[in-house]
Amino acid sequence: MLILIAGPYRSGTNDDPRLIMQNMHRMEEAALAVYRKGHTPVCGEWLALPLIKAAGSTQLGDAVFNEFFHPVAVQLIDHCDAVLRVGGPSAGADEMMRQARLKGKQTFWTMEEMS
Repeated sequence: MLILIAGPYRSGTNDDPRLIMQNMHRMEEAALAVYRKGHTPVCGEWLALPLIKAAGSTQLGDAVFNEFFHPVAVQLIDHCDAVLRVGGPSAGADEMMRQARLKGKQTFWTMEEMS
């Protein structure tokens, strides 16, 4: 399966780059575990962040950032078989889970749920 990893990126960080990188690291660790289970993981950030940079974003949360960050992940769900929710509180990650359910995709809250 192609599985989107949904977790906090900015949530709980007060936009501290070090904390954002820790959140990203947790999502990438989950992606590695998904891969080792025989699936193909993808993080929306892997696609959205280069687009955000190319489009000229100058800071987290500016209009350009918001144009791409969550919308790219929502579009990506169309191509995924499932979404795995990882990490702590995150309105954005919760929205990815909601979108996945609306689109009829499988949702996983733990790695153990995945075969």
